[in-house]
Amino acid sequence: MDQAQVQKILVVVDMQNDFVEGSLGTKEAMEATDHAVKKLKDFEGIVYVTLDTHYQNYLQTAEGRKLPVVHCVRKSYGWRLHEKILNALMGRKYNLIEKETFGSTGLVDEIAEWKSRGEIEIELIGLCTDICVITNALLLKTSFPEVKISVDASCCAGVTPELHRAALKVMDSCQIDIIGE
Repeated sequence: MDQAQVQKILVVVDMQNDFVEGSLGTKEAMEATDHAVKKLKDFEGIVYVTLDTHYQNYLQTAEGRKLPVVHCVRKSYGWRLHEKILNALMGRKYNLIEKETFGSTGLVDEIAEWKSRGEIEIELIGLCTDICVITNALLLKTSFPEVKISVDASCCAGVTPELHRAALKVMDSCQIDIIGE
């Protein structure tokens, strides 16, 4: 199959208010958001957007006990996509996937549908590199070992810059292409 027949898929991971400028936001996340906006505007292909989704009982969950910072409570302001990302998505079709944990098997199932139709390439961007981006990237690589999968580092941010870099190294060692460094 030639390059023109490859279906390109962009996965936008958790670019929500709480991760950009809310309870878990960082200046690096704000910079990554600006890069992601440009990527979204220029991207031609299928777009999936994940939403980290928690509920009022978050602090009683396994995740909440290890990360006791309430975030992305369903329907709250922090749960919504950041306004810059929403504006970049305006006028284009995209697929929204709520996920209650770091990685989404639902995302894998959706992309498997595209894979069943022909050759695909997957690129991931989003937040946080060292938690949800890496988990989804590894789930996708494990599910589709022969598919070209990349992560645009310029459109990602970790909990800290050090953890961002560490996650990129791990993904690279798992044969996920790191671009945009």
